[in-house]
Amino acid sequence: MENIQTNKANNVEEYIASIPDSAQRATLEQVRAIIKNAIPGVEESISYQLPAYRYHGVLIYFGAWKNHWALYPVSSAMKETFRDQLAAYKLTKGGIQFPWDEPFPRKLITRLVEERIAENLAIEKQKTTKKNKK
Repeated sequence: MENIQTNKANNVEEYIASIPDSAQRATLEQVRAIIKNAIPGVEESISYQLPAYRYHGVLIYFGAWKNHWALYPVSSAMKETFRDQLAAYKLTKGGIQFPWDEPFPRKLITRLVEERIAENLAIEKQKTTKKNKK
């Protein structure tokens, strides 16, 4: 996969600004807004040269590629939960690829982000419960 980001960004704004196509930049801005609206104050950074978000652990990454943009990580449980909605997209081991030339799936992206939040909170609760039992 060819990452279309043209330089090594220091922050998410730089990453998005480096995307040559304005429609693609607008798509990534929508993804960013959904994430930030879901969790005001979410920790935003660049990790593995991709926009990354942390909330009780790694929450979600997104990236721009030549023929698609993608979300990571996507768990097996999420793939199963959203099987019907994701049928139209290419799934990789840990991600979902969304073609640039298809309409932006706002509701689906919002639900995927919400599911990742729930997963992170459940994992944290599980870890806390295990610690308290010791």
